[in-house]
Amino acid sequence: MDRSEKALSLFDNKYNCSQSVLTAFSEDLDMTEDELLRVACAFGGGIGRQQLTCGALTGASMVLGLKFGKGLNDSEDKKQETYSRVVGLFEEFARLNGTSNCRELLHNLDMNDENDYKTILEKNLFHTNCRKYVADAVKITGQIIETSKKQ
Repeated sequence: MDRSEKALSLFDNKYNCSQSVLTAFSEDLDMTEDELLRVACAFGGGIGRQQLTCGALTGASMVLGLKFGKGLNDSEDKKQETYSRVVGLFEEFARLNGTSNCRELLHNLDMNDENDYKTILEKNLFHTNCRKYVADAVKITGQIIETSKKQ
C-alpha cells in the first residue's frame, strides 16, 4: 500500500485529515503509528475543529518538521530549510485547491453549525473534498522528501 492509499484508508476509518497524512509517513519517521495518530489528533478539522488551516496541511507540516526540523544541537539552517519546505507545501496545495483554509475548502460551511454540518454531509464534502486534500498533501509532501534526497 502506498502512502496515499494508506492515508485514505485511515481517513475512511474515522481518522482526521491531519492524522491520516502524518501517519501515512510512519515508515519515514522514528515514531509508531499510535504516537503519530495521537500527535496529530488535535489538528483535525482545521485545528481542533476551528476550521483554520486544513488538517491535511498541518499533518504534512508535521511530517516535514519531523523529517527535516531543527532539534537539539542542530544548526539554525535546519529551521530555515524546514520553513522553506513548508512554504512550498502550502503554495502548491493552494495552487491545486485555491486555499489552505479548512472552512473555505468546505465551501465556507461551518462544521460546528448544525445546519451547515448537515449540508456538508448532504453534499458529501468530507468524502469528495477532504479525501482529495489528504491525497494532495501526501503527494506534495512525498515530492518534497524525494527532491531533498536528490540535493
